[in-house]
Amino acid sequence: MTGVVFDIREWTVHDGPGLRTTVFLKGCPLRCAWCHNPEGLSPAPQVLRSASGERLVGRTCTSAELASILNRQAPLLRDNGGVTFSGGEPLLQAAFVADTIRRLEGLHVALDTSGYAPEEDFRRVAGQSHLALFDLKLMDAQAHRRWTGLDNRPILRNLAVLAEMGTPFVIRVALIPGVTDTDENLRAIARHVCALPGRPPVELLPYNRAAGAKYAACGLEWRPPFDETAAPNANLQPFLDLNLNATLA
Repeated sequence: MTGVVFDIREWTVHDGPGLRTTVFLKGCPLRCAWCHNPEGLSPAPQVLRSASGERLVGRTCTSAELASILNRQAPLLRDNGGVTFSGGEPLLQAAFVADTIRRLEGLHVALDTSGYAPEEDFRRVAGQSHLALFDLKLMDAQAHRRWTGLDNRPILRNLAVLAEMGTPFVIRVALIPGVTDTDENLRAIARHVCALPGRPPVELLPYNRAAGAKYAACGLEWRPPFDETAAPNANLQPFLDLNLNATLA
C-alpha cells in the first residue's frame, strides 16, 4: 500500500490534543479560495520553484514505511499527544491512511478532514481514529460551490455519519473575512451543530495570511477574491445563544 506525503511535521500543538506529529498528505478535491496549503492540492509530487531554488514536494512511501517513522516517535507521543493525518485531504488516500493507522503502536490518532469523501472511505478512516477535526466552511450550498468548487452535501452527509459513529469530534470553522465569518453563516453552522447528537464543541480559527508566497512557488497566482486584510468577525454569540461549547482557537 503506497501513498504520497508532502510533509511530516513534528511537535505540532494545534492539530489535536498534546504534542503531535502531523502527516500532510497530497491531494485535495476542494479548491477553497483561501487554501493555505496549495502544495497539497495536486495528488502527485511536484517541484516548487522560488528565489532560493527548487525543491521536490511530495514523496511516495508505503504504509509500512510511514508507520515505522511514526512508531519510532511513539515513546514521546504515546503519553503526551499522538499523530494527526491532514492534507490536502487525507481521505483522498483513505486506504493508505487506514493501513498506516492499523500499523501504529498504541498512538492516539486524529483525522483532520474537510469531510468531502465517499461515505465508505470516511467510515473506514474515521472509525479507526480517536478524534476527528471536522472542517465546516459554508452552510449555503451555492456559496459553498462558489468558494470551494464543490457541493457541501457529501460533507454534511459525512458529518451526520460521524455524529452517529461514536468517534469524538470537534467542528472547526476557519474565519475567512466576508466569506465564512458572516453572522448569517455562523448562525447557520450553530443551528446545524446544535441539532447533531452530542452537540460537539466548535473552534473558530483565525485566517492564515501566510499562504500567498507558496502559490508562486507552485506556479499558481494568488489573487484572493476577498479582502484578506479585513479583521475577521470572531462572533461566538450564535453558538453561545444555543448553549454550545465554542471557543476561539
